[in-house]
Amino acid sequence: MTAPDRAAQLHSLYRAFSTRDLDAVLAAMSPDVDWPNGWEGGRVHGREGVRDYWARQWAQIRPVLRPTRVTERPDGAVEVTVAMTVRDPGGTLLSRETVRHVYRFDGDLVRRMDTER
Repeated sequence: MTAPDRAAQLHSLYRAFSTRDLDAVLAAMSPDVDWPNGWEGGRVHGREGVRDYWARQWAQIRPVLRPTRVTERPDGAVEVTVAMTVRDPGGTLLSRETVRHVYRFDGDLVRRMDTER
């Protein structure tokens, strides 16, 4: 997959996440995906682990992620700069920050994601 194709794929995944289209996002992950649990700490593994994590998270907070830049790293990983806004279920702003998500792929599927601040 070319860098522009990868960028388009990631933008599409962020749109799906923002609309809570969980099936679309999970379909883009490898079955044994390794994902950061940025809300509770640690990591989750596998599509069902990510599904369960997001269900718990979305019951408590409303994250909105907007990618602002996609860059391929020399090692083949893809870095996405993300404007992240988090609100409680009532709409009260909890945090607003910029983070970097670093993706590693197995073919076209996301194998691992890490968060850098």
